[in-house]
Amino acid sequence: MSTKKGIAILGSTGSIGTQALEVIEAYPEYFDLQVITAGKNVDLLIEQAKKHKPNTVVIGDETAYKKVKEALWEDNIHVYCGEEALCQVVESTEVQTVLTALVGYAGLKPTIHAIEAGKTIALANKETLVVAGEYITKLAREKGVNIYPVDSEHSAIFQCLVGEFHNPIEKIYLTASGGPFRGFSYEQLTHVTLAQALKHPNWSMGAKITIDSATLMNKGLEVIEAKWLFNLNPEQIDVIVHPQSIVHSLVQFEDGSMKAQMGLPDMKLPIQFALTYPNRFKTDFPRFNFMNYPNLTFEAPDRNVFKNLDLAYKVMDMQGTAACSLNAANEIAVAAFLDEKISFLEIAELNESVVNASTNKLNPVYEDFVVADSLARQKALELIN
Repeated sequence: MSTKKGIAILGSTGSIGTQALEVIEAYPEYFDLQVITAGKNVDLLIEQAKKHKPNTVVIGDETAYKKVKEALWEDNIHVYCGEEALCQVVESTEVQTVLTALVGYAGLKPTIHAIEAGKTIALANKETLVVAGEYITKLAREKGVNIYPVDSEHSAIFQCLVGEFHNPIEKIYLTASGGPFRGFSYEQLTHVTLAQALKHPNWSMGAKITIDSATLMNKGLEVIEAKWLFNLNPEQIDVIVHPQSIVHSLVQFEDGSMKAQMGLPDMKLPIQFALTYPNRFKTDFPRFNFMNYPNLTFEAPDRNVFKNLDLAYKVMDMQGTAACSLNAANEIAVAAFLDEKISFLEIAELNESVVNASTNKLNPVYEDFVVADSLARQKALELIN
């Protein structure tokens, strides 16, 4: 039995997945890459498999299975395809930690299978807790599974809480860069383009999360995720705009003391911490210099302009499947915006319309999330077309 930590990366071709491979490659004596998966990015998946030599590869797109299988035949790598294969590979006895870096709702089912198999979860797929937070956290408690956050903000909160788990949280502050349209009026947002929305000022991310950051939906989803990760009430979670993205988030304790986690914007650090916790491995990442940032500023988000943030708080209060419906609507809305079928402001309008039209099922089981997700997507598509 290997003493190395067996890792499965779900979504290895995305922004988080590619950076996770760099982290794993830097510590070959500690990590053993077992599984990598991708949805449709066949060529990059093949390239990654040939370079990193995992035991198993899964391609979500079943039409690409033959191409991947033939490309990796000489490398003696197991190749599978489809959602069921994705759910099965995370159960492998050789895997100890599953990094869920899939985008959107697709991350839910394989994460459930990984938890049921007793694997440690490094969670970069916030939608898993947005869609089914109550269900996932209950299942993780029952199975004795730890969920370590990879989002920079939630990783920051987690790092602030190390050594403080016995001390109640009074409040947390999730920081937001404000995105490319910070300070814009509602009128100004009527004219923004797709190219402008895809230019994030501080972080390098995939298209979906970059648009979510521009609409502040990303922060709304993070608020919901924080509620479940840290067992908080909505009024204990605040969002504050911090354009420099140096303070990644803060925790306020009952004595009034506050802790912040700081550093240069680099997703490799929270990825590495989730994979190595409770240890911190030495890195050659660039170091923060206060003289380069003499002024760190903070301001309130404009909720009258960026309506997705209030919508996230609304569905959090509603509980049940409401957040699942919001997430589904938003995935369709962002895809439509990326295809230039709707305007930037119509994303939030569509989200609100779908939430208002959806039936909210309280105390949901897994099948309820499947139904809520499907119906919300159908409704969103109807409204677009």
